[in-house]
Amino acid sequence: MAAYAVCVRDGRMLLARWVARDGARRWTLPGGGMEHGEDPYDTVVREAEEETGYTVEPVALLGLDSIRRAYPRPLGSQADFHGLRIVYEGRVTRGELRHETGGSTDMAAWHPLEAVPGLERVGLVDVGLRLWRERPAAGRAATDDGTPCLPREMNEE
Repeated sequence: MAAYAVCVRDGRMLLARWVARDGARRWTLPGGGMEHGEDPYDTVVREAEEETGYTVEPVALLGLDSIRRAYPRPLGSQADFHGLRIVYEGRVTRGELRHETGGSTDMAAWHPLEAVPGLERVGLVDVGLRLWRERPAAGRAATDDGTPCLPREMNEE
């Protein structure tokens, strides 16, 4: 379980650059994994501050994103991972933009909304933007052809 924030201000979106284990860097929503016993609201506040330097207030629950992926484990076995990501609309209330050190991200920045499709990014960014723009009653983003998104298999954060 993880919680993320879609923060849009003055036509710009706040993103954090995630560093994969293989060193690849892709932009993602500020947020991350819940600690045992932690409320998702508290998770998104904590993670956004760690990754961006900002205090982010969740102002609306936009929806959920479910992903499933397989990855290799030692001795030739496969891990079957299923992740549930809670996506909030967030509002920056205080703080100053800074980069995380020693974490899963290495940079934070505001990007013009029209530039986001051209960024190297994880799929969660597109899901978050769709949820923010469409605000579906069921909390589930649609695909480009209008059908509901099904659980996706992706190799991303």
